[in-house]
Amino acid sequence: MLEVGQNAPDFSLHDQDGQIRSLADARGRWLVVYFYPKDDTPGCTKEACAFRDGLPRFEGLNAVVWGVSADDEKAHRKFAEKFDLNFPLLVDSDKAMLEAYGAWVEKSMYGKRYMGVQRITYLIDPDGKVARAWPKVKPEEHPEEVAAALAELQA
Repeated sequence: MLEVGQNAPDFSLHDQDGQIRSLADARGRWLVVYFYPKDDTPGCTKEACAFRDGLPRFEGLNAVVWGVSADDEKAHRKFAEKFDLNFPLLVDSDKAMLEAYGAWVEKSMYGKRYMGVQRITYLIDPDGKVARAWPKVKPEEHPEEVAAALAELQA
């Protein structure tokens, strides 16, 4: 996991619409990048919809929100359309960004070990440094928690 104060690793990924998004694109603004396991699953849907509903508050704080998972562009587009998501979902099918940000981890279910996406969120400042990190989140409440931290940092 990345530490507060550390430079956020650079990335360049396409979103659900095929547009390339990179860390450099967010320079000068705050970036909320949240990693989630899978499109259109209960927890991931709750989190995405909470970010969707809170997006005006983030925009008012000079912040953009980007979700990241290993799902493909088609799955992201379907998820975004189904829930009217108003922010980019980045495709990390080779898991390079997931690994760089500490979100690709070993998990365990029913005694079986496997690799998967850990639900982690980072708040990256306008200079590209990690300002806050949340290694464990409650999907429905988390966007409000991030917005409150962002407002506090700007106060």
